[in-house]
Amino acid sequence: MLANRRAVLSGASAFAVLGLAGCNASREASTVQIAAASPVGPQPASAADAVDSYSPGSFSAMYGPIKDEPFPIPGVRRSDVDPAFLRKLIDYPTSESAGTIVVDPHHHYLYHVMDGGKAMRYGVGVGRAGFAWSGVAKIHNKQRWPDWYPPQDMFERQPDIKKLMSHLQSGLGMPGGPNNPLGARAMYLWQGEKDTLYRIHGTTEPRSIGKSMSSGCIRMLDQDVIDLYGRTPVGTKVIVL
Repeated sequence: MLANRRAVLSGASAFAVLGLAGCNASREASTVQIAAASPVGPQPASAADAVDSYSPGSFSAMYGPIKDEPFPIPGVRRSDVDPAFLRKLIDYPTSESAGTIVVDPHHHYLYHVMDGGKAMRYGVGVGRAGFAWSGVAKIHNKQRWPDWYPPQDMFERQPDIKKLMSHLQSGLGMPGGPNNPLGARAMYLWQGEKDTLYRIHGTTEPRSIGKSMSSGCIRMLDQDVIDLYGRTPVGTKVIVL
């Protein structure tokens, strides 16, 4: 019984680590098989379309449970997220073309530029100092319920997480699902032909939104990353400040 208790506690500890892990970019992630997507550039984003997609200001409409996914997504509790980081259509004058994504890690926001001087603003969680990346890239590919492949240095720092991994098509990793720290969607950022190892993805830890605690990538509430994923074609320009 003592051994079983230790195993349970060890597993719980490892899952807690996963919650903080974010994507912790890995070389294997770029080789994962991605569902077919048309390699088109950014399309004009309409503020009117955005308003029509949900009831503005309705928390339950934006963040209620989602049941028509391969895995159920629980609703977000109001107490888990600072209202300042909830999805919001805002004025956003910029010279960037509609469709561009601008990430401001310092203030924990991601902006999806729309026409008419507007943007959809999402709250995000970002990496701790030492894991950050900035620059201009494009979304090379996208994946629903992505697999996660931690890099070798993460296994060395946190050996307990190996117990939660399986042998997948691209190596040792965790299949997509409700316990996967990449959440319901992931978008992979490349510069030219090079994978930046930087991702925009969902999260299983709503309380991390608005904080700097993940291992490098931009994390969003699953409801928000699903919304952004649907607006964002492969080829979209992404600027990380």
